Amino acid sequence: MAEIILLVVFTSLVVLAVHLVNALVLKPKRLRSKLQEQGIKGPPPAFLLGNILDIKRIESSQRSPEEQPNAHLDHAWPLKAYPYIEQWRNEYGPVFMYSTGNIQFLCVTDVEMVKEINLCTSLSIGKPSFLSKYFGPLLGEGILASSGPLWAHHRKIIAPELYIDKVKGIVNLMVESTNSMIKSWENRVEGKGGLAEIEVDQDLRSLSADIISRACFGSSYSKGEEIFFQIRTLQKVLPKGKSIVGVPGLRLLPTKNNREKWRLEREVNSKILEVVKQRIEAGHEKDLLQMILEGAKSSVDQGGLSSDKFVVDNCKNIYYAGHETTAMTASWCLVLLAAHPDWQARVHAEVLEICKDGILEADMLRSMKVLTMVIHETLRLYPPAVFVMREVLQDIKFRGVMIPKGTNIQIPVATLHQITDLWGPDVHQFNPERFAGGVLGACKHPQAYLPFGVGARTCVGQHFAMTELKAVLSLILSKFSFSLSSTYHHSPVTRMVLEPEHGISLYVRRL
Repeated sequence: MAEIILLVVFTSLVVLAVHLVNALVLKPKRLRSKLQEQGIKGPPPAFLLGNILDIKRIESSQRSPEEQPNAHLDHAWPLKAYPYIEQWRNEYGPVFMYSTGNIQFLCVTDVEMVKEINLCTSLSIGKPSFLSKYFGPLLGEGILASSGPLWAHHRKIIAPELYIDKVKGIVNLMVESTNSMIKSWENRVEGKGGLAEIEVDQDLRSLSADIISRACFGSSYSKGEEIFFQIRTLQKVLPKGKSIVGVPGLRLLPTKNNREKWRLEREVNSKILEVVKQRIEAGHEKDLLQMILEGAKSSVDQGGLSSDKFVVDNCKNIYYAGHETTAMTASWCLVLLAAHPDWQARVHAEVLEICKDGILEADMLRSMKVLTMVIHETLRLYPPAVFVMREVLQDIKFRGVMIPKGTNIQIPVATLHQITDLWGPDVHQFNPERFAGGVLGACKHPQAYLPFGVGARTCVGQHFAMTELKAVLSLILSKFSFSLSSTYHHSPVTRMVLEPEHGISLYVRRL
């Protein structure tokens, strides 16, 4: 009996060793070899770590002394935040490969290849599997992280609820929520003698959370306050940077950070199920949550997800993506307008001209051309998602390069948005006028503008986001003027989405 047990243990160890050698050494090497044979180059990887140490070395060499608060707004932040991409792009060409741990990336900054990826509707490319592994507590297997038939099922359920015709129907709700925040700002400004310093990013997060919660889940922000707070906290404890993602085993160790992450995940999941239970007990409302509940009934057939996991993961995805990205874009908009009072005055004049009686209706938003230009330029300089990631699920060819299964395609959105050859010599300047003719006329290759992602997997909520941005900003700019606070420190960082490292404090004056 003991011999049998030893044999089983030995066999298991051999199988495990073979699996680890294949996953950590042989598979990445095969992927690199197939790309190298086609002329794709990149920095040589180190054992187990890939190019993590190279990335750290390049970042350290580019690190500059701490800037002072209220320093010049440097919009060329991607060169400082991701210097390795620029260095390797210059050294190896617009398409190059590198790895973090055992995760192999093909970084694509060639616009024609990006265009082909844009046009691809095949399920042979999907979201990277490492997203669910490393960011599972936040993304799970919802619409943001799933692939194949399961993703198609998610999209079929969620997308129709965010089409433009339905979004127009909730503009009044957006106005109501925004007016409530405006009232609180008016009180704070009056209490400070006409000029108040306000951390606008915090209030805009709360506002956007209120809007997405009421619009899609039929509840006010106060009801979902704990969920939003814990999702925000969970976001902060998830893996940061290249030093964690891709290194085998670290996400499974019971470290203090991992234990906190697991605790928050359990609590968020539990609170979402409480909201769902309350909804079921209170009766049905025709909103996105109800559609998710109905879609959960067939989720097992589509991808093996339990009904509860289908509901929880998609609610977390919508709670997170539906308020964080919009709130940050609105915040960056106000920073840019505070630094450019001429454009702030133009938007203010346009809003007053269109909303003559101080009333905002959905049809008015289409006429706000100047505000739309400002939003597009903000999304160019400060895109919420800095990278677009796709995993190749079956061998697929783009621009003559056969990309092997298992490779992760990485499109650095922030880099594409600031390439001089595409956007002109003023690429690092705030110039909304470049969008005067719309997106198609903004640069030489419109496919280089990717604030809402790529191709078939373009963000399903982009109509909702643009409508909310126009509604919120038009109302705010009709009531207040903004200038940069002396304490504002311009330091964009990526924490799942692009956000201000030190928050956004602005001087707010009532008009």
